[in-house]
Amino acid sequence: MSVNIILLGPPGAGKGTQAGILTQTRGLKQLSTGDMLRAAQASGSEMGKRVAEVMAKGDLVTDDIVIGLIREQLEQGGSGFIFDGFPRTLAQADALGHLLDEMGQGLDAVIELKVNDDVLVDRIVGRAEQARAAGQPVRADDNAESLRTRLMAYYKQTSPLVGYYHAKGLLRGVNGLGEIDEVAGDIGQIVG
Repeated sequence: MSVNIILLGPPGAGKGTQAGILTQTRGLKQLSTGDMLRAAQASGSEMGKRVAEVMAKGDLVTDDIVIGLIREQLEQGGSGFIFDGFPRTLAQADALGHLLDEMGQGLDAVIELKVNDDVLVDRIVGRAEQARAAGQPVRADDNAESLRTRLMAYYKQTSPLVGYYHAKGLLRGVNGLGEIDEVAGDIGQIVG
């Protein structure tokens, strides 16, 4: 039986880390919108050609294209999927729900990694300082001001999703401030 989950959380909350753990321990496949778009372009498939055309014009990829890419992944089967960076809007959440229903699948849980914004800022700034000290590249947006802007955008965009999935009884909150293994254990209890 496959398990499908959505990981929600602000930048720096640990979604990528936890998705990686679920991929390794549960055999779930991580579906990142950005990764899917890049892979589609590289594949040369019909969907990939559509993605390449849209992106070449500098336009945003439409929801129907993203849903089409997700459909392709779901059709390949597997033990389940982690949706990372999708959905971001209520329209996308509805479209994902319809797609899963159409394919005889469901959404098992929406896991929100809850973190304190000040701790997130400290975490991101600390990560940047460590990278700089080690002579490694530092992301341009790994600073307190950029992170606060990204956090505001995240909360504005995501708060409707939190209510939407809460109303459906799918939302589960996890304290994202613990040690990586602790957080993974809490998520593991939800996933089953």
